[in-house]
Amino acid sequence: MSLDIALLHAVVAVAKAGGFREAARMTGSNPSRLSDAVRRAEQQLGVRLFNRTTRTVALTEAGRVLMMRLLPAMNEVDAALDALNRFRDTPGGTLRLNVPVSAARLVLPAIIPGFLARYPDIQLEVVAESNVQDIFRDGCDAGIRYDDHLEQDMVALPIGPRIQRFAAAAAPGYLAQYGIPQHPRELMQHRCLLGRYATGVMAEWEFARADETVRLQPKGPLTCSIGAAMDLTVEAAIAGTGIVYLFEDWLRPALVNGQLQAILTEWWLSFSGLWLYYNDRRLIPAPLQAFIDYVRELNTAR
Repeated sequence: MSLDIALLHAVVAVAKAGGFREAARMTGSNPSRLSDAVRRAEQQLGVRLFNRTTRTVALTEAGRVLMMRLLPAMNEVDAALDALNRFRDTPGGTLRLNVPVSAARLVLPAIIPGFLARYPDIQLEVVAESNVQDIFRDGCDAGIRYDDHLEQDMVALPIGPRIQRFAAAAAPGYLAQYGIPQHPRELMQHRCLLGRYATGVMAEWEFARADETVRLQPKGPLTCSIGAAMDLTVEAAIAGTGIVYLFEDWLRPALVNGQLQAILTEWWLSFSGLWLYYNDRRLIPAPLQAFIDYVRELNTAR
């Protein structure tokens, strides 16, 4: 029995993603096209591969048997095609990275343009999110995380500045009206602009000086989800709404041009930088290997 390999790829994508919409997002297709491909595959095979409801898409018993035999073969096909990259002048293909929003905003802009200029045949997709996810769940090849979010059995490679800091700041007008706090605990009497993780947990404000550490859960008029929504927090601080505590590099433009004034600078918390991590037990695709080599080169030059 023969079957178009493109239909097989569609079946595998939907099985891995657990649904048409997620599979479409991961493959750059659209749900209706994938649904049609799966339907045609089922017609040609003469057997139903998925049970579909309005909310779920799940493999049938026949589908599970097919996936057990098909996935290793499809992985071998992908590996064989990727091996051809060795014979190209420059590697090509798609590289998917799962990164926190802070990395996409503060670290990758100094890396990605040069990387893509060197490897014009590589298509890079960056999945930026505040949640800590399994990088392989969304079909990503590698992830960028802080060391406390590294997964087991991963190889970690430093990427970007090795030391970062949180910075506290407010608009000069706000400080003129409410006063400049001299100790982190005084923030409990101020209007603070807060962040909440996707889990629902409020971000704690932590400060350190010498041997003293202060952790706070301040109050304030604005709470934003951790991630890209923190831009709103910065703009609110600039407008005089309250005090912000965020990555120093995120606030630097407003600090430099005077829109924000730094406070409690001797208490700013320093922490280690980001890491690129990947599973070396898997075949490393050529685009990822090129990125790894590029990051190592930047680290050596630093």
